[in-house]
Amino acid sequence: MAGTNSERPLLAEGPAIILVHPQLGENIGMVARAMANFGLAELRLVNPRDGWPSEKAQAAASRADHVINQAKLYETTEEAVADLNFVYATTARDRYGYKPVRAPGVAAETLRGRFAKGEKTGILFGRERTGLTNEEIALADEIVTFPVNPAFASLNLAQAVLLMSYEWMKTSMVSEDQTSFQALPQQPATKTDLQGLFDHVEEALDSRGYFRPLAKRPKLVDNLRAVLTRPAFSATEIRVIRGVISSLDRFSRETPRGAGAPADGRSGAGRNVASPETVSPDESES
Repeated sequence: MAGTNSERPLLAEGPAIILVHPQLGENIGMVARAMANFGLAELRLVNPRDGWPSEKAQAAASRADHVINQAKLYETTEEAVADLNFVYATTARDRYGYKPVRAPGVAAETLRGRFAKGEKTGILFGRERTGLTNEEIALADEIVTFPVNPAFASLNLAQAVLLMSYEWMKTSMVSEDQTSFQALPQQPATKTDLQGLFDHVEEALDSRGYFRPLAKRPKLVDNLRAVLTRPAFSATEIRVIRGVISSLDRFSRETPRGAGAPADGRSGAGRNVASPETVSPDESES
Protein backbone atom coordinates (compact mmCIF):
# COMPACT_ATOMS: atom_id res chain seq x y z
CA MET A 1 0.00 0.00 0.00
CA ALA A 2 1.51 3.31 -1.07
CA GLY A 3 2.63 5.52 1.79
CA THR A 4 2.60 2.76 4.40
CA ASN A 5 5.72 1.75 6.30
CA SER A 6 5.22 -1.50 8.20
CA GLU A 7 8.55 -1.03 10.00
CA ARG A 8 7.29 1.96 11.97
CA PRO A 9 5.37 1.48 15.24
CA LEU A 10 1.58 1.55 14.87
CA LEU A 11 0.02 4.52 16.65
CA ALA A 12 -3.18 3.52 18.45
CA GLU A 13 -4.35 5.90 21.15
CA GLY A 14 -6.64 8.83 21.77
CA PRO A 15 -10.39 9.45 21.86
CA ALA A 16 -12.94 6.92 20.76
CA ILE A 17 -14.64 7.71 17.45
CA ILE A 18 -18.36 7.03 17.87
CA LEU A 19 -20.53 6.73 14.75
CA VAL A 20 -24.21 7.10 15.61
CA HIS A 21 -26.46 5.09 13.29
CA PRO A 22 -24.06 5.08 10.33
CA GLN A 23 -25.72 4.02 7.10
CA LEU A 24 -23.20 2.70 4.59
CA GLY A 25 -20.51 0.12 5.25
CA GLU A 26 -18.24 1.93 2.81
CA ASN A 27 -18.41 5.07 4.95
CA ILE A 28 -17.48 3.11 8.07
CA GLY A 29 -14.49 1.66 6.24
CA MET A 30 -13.32 5.07 5.08
CA VAL A 31 -13.69 6.35 8.64
CA ALA A 32 -11.45 3.51 9.85
CA ARG A 33 -8.87 4.42 7.23
CA ALA A 34 -8.91 8.08 8.27
CA MET A 35 -8.49 7.07 11.91
CA ALA A 36 -5.54 4.84 11.13
CA ASN A 37 -3.89 7.63 9.10
CA PHE A 38 -3.71 9.81 12.20
CA GLY A 39 -3.14 7.34 15.01
CA LEU A 40 -6.67 6.68 16.31
CA ALA A 41 -7.83 3.11 16.80
CA GLU A 42 -10.98 2.89 18.93
CA LEU A 43 -14.09 2.79 16.75
CA ARG A 44 -17.56 2.49 18.31
CA LEU A 45 -20.66 1.87 16.19
CA VAL A 46 -24.20 2.60 17.36
CA ASN A 47 -26.67 0.37 15.55
CA PRO A 48 -25.32 0.62 11.98
CA ARG A 49 -28.15 0.47 9.46
CA ASP A 50 -26.73 -2.30 7.28
CA GLY A 51 -25.55 -4.46 10.17
CA TRP A 52 -22.14 -5.55 11.37
CA PRO A 53 -19.64 -6.96 10.47
CA SER A 54 -19.56 -5.54 6.95
CA GLU A 55 -17.52 -6.77 3.98
CA LYS A 56 -17.93 -3.35 2.32
CA ALA A 57 -16.50 -1.65 5.38
CA GLN A 58 -13.56 -4.05 5.44
CA ALA A 59 -12.78 -3.36 1.77
CA ALA A 60 -13.09 0.43 2.10
CA ALA A 61 -10.84 0.45 5.18
CA SER A 62 -7.86 -0.20 2.88
CA ARG A 63 -5.99 -2.40 5.36
CA ALA A 64 -6.87 -0.45 8.50
CA ASP A 65 -7.66 -3.89 9.92
CA HIS A 66 -6.69 -3.06 13.48
CA VAL A 67 -9.48 -0.47 13.56
CA ILE A 68 -12.20 -2.47 11.77
CA ASN A 69 -11.54 -5.77 13.54
CA GLN A 70 -11.69 -4.19 17.01
CA ALA A 71 -14.76 -2.01 16.39
CA LYS A 72 -17.34 -2.25 19.19
CA LEU A 73 -21.07 -2.44 18.55
CA TYR A 74 -23.70 -0.71 20.73
CA GLU A 75 -27.49 -0.57 20.64
CA THR A 76 -27.78 3.01 21.88
CA THR A 77 -25.68 6.16 22.05
CA GLU A 78 -26.09 6.19 25.83
CA GLU A 79 -24.35 2.80 26.01
CA ALA A 80 -21.59 3.93 23.66
CA VAL A 81 -20.58 6.87 25.88
CA ALA A 82 -21.34 5.34 29.28
CA ASP A 83 -17.70 4.67 30.27
CA LEU A 84 -16.30 7.96 28.94
CA ASN A 85 -15.33 10.97 31.05
CA PHE A 86 -15.61 13.66 28.38
CA VAL A 87 -17.36 13.71 25.00
CA TYR A 88 -17.52 16.09 22.04
CA ALA A 89 -20.44 16.14 19.60
CA THR A 90 -19.81 17.24 16.02
CA THR A 91 -22.41 19.30 14.20
CA ALA A 92 -22.60 21.83 11.39
CA ARG A 93 -25.87 23.34 12.62
CA ASP A 94 -26.20 26.57 14.56
CA ARG A 95 -26.72 25.55 18.18
CA TYR A 96 -25.27 28.57 19.93
CA GLY A 97 -26.25 28.80 23.58
CA TYR A 98 -27.01 25.12 23.65
CA LYS A 99 -23.52 23.99 24.68
CA PRO A 100 -20.00 25.47 24.43
CA VAL A 101 -18.88 25.41 20.79
CA ARG A 102 -15.21 24.78 20.03
CA ALA A 103 -13.08 24.87 16.90
CA PRO A 104 -11.44 21.56 15.93
CA GLY A 105 -7.97 22.65 17.07
CA VAL A 106 -9.21 23.76 20.48
CA ALA A 107 -11.21 20.56 20.85
CA ALA A 108 -8.19 18.44 19.99
CA GLU A 109 -6.03 20.26 22.55
CA THR A 110 -8.70 19.67 25.19
CA LEU A 111 -8.84 15.98 24.30
CA ARG A 112 -5.06 15.71 24.44
CA GLY A 113 -4.96 17.32 27.86
CA ARG A 114 -7.61 15.00 29.24
CA PHE A 115 -5.94 11.99 27.62
CA ALA A 116 -2.68 12.93 29.34
CA LYS A 117 -4.54 12.87 32.68
CA GLY A 118 -5.79 9.34 32.01
CA GLU A 119 -9.38 10.29 31.18
CA LYS A 120 -11.41 8.38 28.60
CA THR A 121 -12.76 10.62 25.85
CA GLY A 122 -14.81 10.33 22.70
CA ILE A 123 -16.19 12.22 19.70
CA LEU A 124 -19.74 11.70 18.44
CA PHE A 125 -20.48 11.76 14.71
CA GLY A 126 -24.05 11.60 13.43
CA ARG A 127 -25.88 10.04 10.53
CA GLU A 128 -24.68 10.77 7.03
CA ARG A 129 -27.84 12.65 6.06
CA THR A 130 -29.19 14.20 9.24
CA GLY A 131 -26.35 14.27 11.76
CA LEU A 132 -26.96 14.07 15.50
CA THR A 133 -30.27 14.75 17.20
CA ASN A 134 -30.59 17.25 20.06
CA GLU A 135 -31.04 14.34 22.43
CA GLU A 136 -27.78 12.77 21.29
CA ILE A 137 -25.90 16.07 21.51
CA ALA A 138 -27.21 16.43 25.06
CA LEU A 139 -25.05 13.41 25.98
CA ALA A 140 -21.90 15.36 25.07
CA ASP A 141 -20.04 17.91 27.16
CA GLU A 142 -19.23 20.32 24.34
CA ILE A 143 -19.77 20.82 20.62
CA VAL A 144 -17.11 20.95 17.93
CA THR A 145 -17.90 22.50 14.57
CA PHE A 146 -15.81 22.97 11.45
CA PRO A 147 -15.05 26.29 9.72
CA VAL A 148 -16.54 25.49 6.31
CA ASN A 149 -18.15 27.43 3.49
CA PRO A 150 -21.58 28.37 4.92
CA ALA A 151 -23.10 28.06 1.47
CA PHE A 152 -21.87 24.46 1.24
CA ALA A 153 -21.29 23.25 4.78
CA SER A 154 -21.99 19.55 4.33
CA LEU A 155 -19.11 17.19 5.06
CA ASN A 156 -19.33 13.47 4.51
CA LEU A 157 -18.72 11.22 7.48
CA ALA A 158 -15.16 10.22 6.63
CA GLN A 159 -14.18 13.84 5.95
CA ALA A 160 -15.43 14.94 9.35
CA VAL A 161 -13.60 12.13 11.12
CA LEU A 162 -10.44 12.82 9.13
CA LEU A 163 -10.45 16.50 10.12
CA MET A 164 -10.73 15.71 13.82
CA SER A 165 -8.19 12.89 13.56
CA TYR A 166 -5.75 15.27 11.87
CA GLU A 167 -6.20 17.86 14.61
CA TRP A 168 -5.60 15.13 17.18
CA MET A 169 -2.35 14.12 15.51
CA LYS A 170 -1.18 17.75 15.40
CA THR A 171 -1.42 18.00 19.20
CA SER A 172 1.33 15.38 19.51
CA MET A 173 3.79 17.38 17.42
CA VAL A 174 6.51 19.47 18.99
CA SER A 175 6.07 22.11 16.29
CA GLU A 176 4.01 22.79 13.18
CA ASP A 177 7.00 21.74 11.05
CA GLN A 178 7.10 18.25 12.51
CA THR A 179 5.39 15.31 10.84
CA SER A 180 5.02 11.67 11.74
CA PHE A 181 7.32 10.79 8.84
CA GLN A 182 10.57 12.09 10.25
CA ALA A 183 13.74 11.04 8.48
CA LEU A 184 15.77 8.31 10.13
CA PRO A 185 18.72 9.74 12.09
CA GLN A 186 21.90 10.19 10.06
CA GLN A 187 25.44 10.24 11.37
CA PRO A 188 26.97 13.67 10.73
CA ALA A 189 30.03 13.69 8.48
CA THR A 190 33.41 13.99 10.18
CA LYS A 191 36.13 16.34 9.06
CA THR A 192 37.93 13.28 7.69
CA ASP A 193 34.88 12.53 5.55
CA LEU A 194 34.85 16.10 4.25
CA GLN A 195 38.58 16.10 3.54
CA GLY A 196 38.20 12.89 1.59
CA LEU A 197 35.45 14.51 -0.46
CA PHE A 198 37.60 17.59 -1.11
CA ASP A 199 40.56 15.47 -2.26
CA HIS A 200 38.33 13.30 -4.43
CA VAL A 201 36.62 16.22 -6.19
CA GLU A 202 39.83 18.21 -6.64
CA GLU A 203 41.72 15.24 -8.09
CA ALA A 204 38.89 14.53 -10.53
CA LEU A 205 38.83 18.16 -11.63
CA ASP A 206 42.63 18.40 -11.80
CA SER A 207 42.78 15.44 -14.14
CA ARG A 208 40.37 17.20 -16.50
CA GLY A 209 42.12 20.57 -16.47
CA TYR A 210 39.38 22.37 -14.55
CA PHE A 211 41.67 24.67 -12.58
CA ARG A 212 42.75 27.16 -15.23
CA PRO A 213 44.65 29.39 -15.16
CA LEU A 214 46.84 27.64 -12.58
CA ALA A 215 47.48 30.91 -10.76
CA LYS A 216 43.82 30.99 -9.78
CA ARG A 217 43.78 27.41 -8.51
CA PRO A 218 43.96 28.31 -4.76
CA LYS A 219 41.02 30.68 -5.05
CA LEU A 220 38.98 28.18 -7.08
CA VAL A 221 39.69 25.48 -4.49
CA ASP A 222 38.62 27.79 -1.67
CA ASN A 223 35.35 28.58 -3.47
CA LEU A 224 34.73 24.91 -4.16
CA ARG A 225 35.29 23.93 -0.53
CA ALA A 226 33.01 26.73 0.65
CA VAL A 227 30.22 25.31 -1.52
CA LEU A 228 30.81 21.72 -0.36
CA THR A 229 30.84 22.60 3.35
CA ARG A 230 27.66 24.68 3.28
CA PRO A 231 25.07 21.82 3.29
CA ALA A 232 26.35 20.14 6.51
CA PHE A 233 26.46 16.73 4.85
CA SER A 234 25.88 13.47 6.64
CA ALA A 235 28.39 10.66 6.22
CA THR A 236 25.92 8.82 3.98
CA GLU A 237 25.46 11.84 1.72
CA ILE A 238 29.20 12.18 1.25
CA ARG A 239 29.42 8.50 0.25
CA VAL A 240 26.68 9.12 -2.32
CA ILE A 241 28.51 12.10 -3.83
CA ARG A 242 31.81 10.25 -3.96
CA GLY A 243 30.08 7.29 -5.55
CA VAL A 244 28.83 9.59 -8.30
CA ILE A 245 32.31 11.00 -8.84
CA SER A 246 33.79 7.49 -8.95
CA SER A 247 31.26 6.47 -11.58
CA LEU A 248 32.09 9.50 -13.72
CA ASP A 249 35.79 8.72 -13.29
CA ARG A 250 35.48 5.08 -14.28
CA PHE A 251 32.99 5.27 -17.14
CA SER A 252 32.43 7.48 -20.16
CA ARG A 253 29.67 8.01 -22.70
CA GLU A 254 31.57 5.73 -25.07
CA THR A 255 32.11 3.00 -22.44
CA PRO A 256 29.22 3.27 -19.95
CA ARG A 257 28.85 1.03 -16.96
CA GLY A 258 27.93 -2.52 -17.94
CA ALA A 259 29.24 -2.09 -21.50
CA GLY A 260 32.78 -3.39 -21.10
CA ALA A 261 34.69 -0.65 -19.30
CA PRO A 262 38.49 -0.74 -19.41
CA ALA A 263 39.99 -3.46 -17.26
CA ASP A 264 41.77 -0.98 -15.01
CA GLY A 265 38.43 0.66 -14.12
CA ARG A 266 39.31 4.01 -15.72
CA SER A 267 37.79 5.90 -18.60
CA GLY A 268 41.15 7.30 -19.57
CA ALA A 269 40.33 10.83 -18.46
CA GLY A 270 41.59 10.47 -14.93
CA ARG A 271 42.21 8.05 -12.10
CA ASN A 272 39.94 7.04 -9.24
CA VAL A 273 41.27 8.10 -5.82
CA ALA A 274 38.40 6.54 -3.85
CA SER A 275 38.76 3.05 -2.50
CA PRO A 276 36.16 0.79 -4.15
CA GLU A 277 35.06 -0.77 -0.88
CA THR A 278 33.98 2.60 0.53
CA VAL A 279 32.77 4.49 -2.53
CA SER A 280 31.34 2.34 -5.29
CA PRO A 281 28.72 3.18 -7.89
CA ASP A 282 26.52 0.47 -6.34
CA GLU A 283 26.71 2.10 -2.93
CA SER A 284 25.82 5.49 -4.32
CA GLU A 285 22.54 4.09 -5.62
CA SER A 286 21.45 2.37 -2.45
